Amino acid sequence: MKRNFRNPPKVQLLGGFHADFVDSVTEPIVGMENPYRYRNKAQFPIGKDKDGNIIAGFYASRTHSIIPVKDCMLGVTENREILDAILSYMRECHIEPYDETTGRGLVRHALIRYGFTTKEIMVCFVVNKDKADKSGEWFPHQKELVEELAKIDGMTSITASPNTKRTNVIMGDTFEVLWGQGYITDYIGSVKYQISPLSFYQVNPVQTEKLYSQALEYAGLKGDETVWDLYCGIGTISLFLAQKAKQVYGVEIVPQAIEDAKHNAEINEITNAEFFVGKAEEVLPEYYADYAKEHPGEHARADVIVVDPPRKGCERSVLDTMVQMEPERIVYVSCDSATLARDVKYLRENGYEIRKVKATDMFPMSVHVEVVCCLHRVNS
Repeated sequence: MKRNFRNPPKVQLLGGFHADFVDSVTEPIVGMENPYRYRNKAQFPIGKDKDGNIIAGFYASRTHSIIPVKDCMLGVTENREILDAILSYMRECHIEPYDETTGRGLVRHALIRYGFTTKEIMVCFVVNKDKADKSGEWFPHQKELVEELAKIDGMTSITASPNTKRTNVIMGDTFEVLWGQGYITDYIGSVKYQISPLSFYQVNPVQTEKLYSQALEYAGLKGDETVWDLYCGIGTISLFLAQKAKQVYGVEIVPQAIEDAKHNAEINEITNAEFFVGKAEEVLPEYYADYAKEHPGEHARADVIVVDPPRKGCERSVLDTMVQMEPERIVYVSCDSATLARDVKYLRENGYEIRKVKATDMFPMSVHVEVVCCLHRVNS
């Protein structure tokens, strides 16, 4: 299904350029043939309705009132069976859901992940508890809950993530395995990934392969390039790039994600990808400065830099260092057109020009898209 994007969104996307220019660089949007049942991840808050019944579902818009939902047409059908088992257990064993008003109750959320290629399933309970009790259990009658969930075809991982903070953050900082293993596996193209409860992993695997393939195409790799992948997560784009590059360096602020990235490189026997923990706005400038100290009269360079930042876009220090490293190409993957336009404007003012832009409908039935923008160094 393709969206009918007209000139206003395009103009916003590229920072207010003339429509003729926009049309000349903007490629057709990548739609999805079957825009249903595509989400491999769902996070269901658990609470009570006004009659005191335990429910799971989604928050109503701009509130934390739960609308009971067990089956959403964007999620996998397995979600219903899993939620039925969880809610039945909670009712029978008198397990209280979390109450945001009082801060009491045990179960806050149920996170469900599904591997579209492997058919593996993960369930992670976010619990209002710091640690397991003396018997090693996070829940009363935990064995019965685990046994019921383990009967579901494809169940691979059952975990608990403690979160006692009274904030809007869903997941805790850690997790503990209750049954099976602490991850599921899945593929994007030919690359295999291990995904833990805390991993960032795109929710639409069909469109993700198209998005990453587009980023790889825009990178224009021949096999002898050095590539930096900033905001790399668990190495999803990095490992795609490593198939065609000489060397890839990935940077990510979340330590667990970097551990996942390193492990994902190992299981795919990829040896030309190296990963660093830290903020991109700190790691890249520090690398640039250290290189200059170690190599007087020279400066660090990159052939290609790929960025996939959060909605706030790139920090100015990252953009400054990118320009100083003089990559031939910059591939900018964005989930927010406003910050993309802001950062592209800066890059255009500092020696880069837009060659191509393509949007991918990553979240059908919503207003959100992901965009890949290809910039080349002027006179390179």
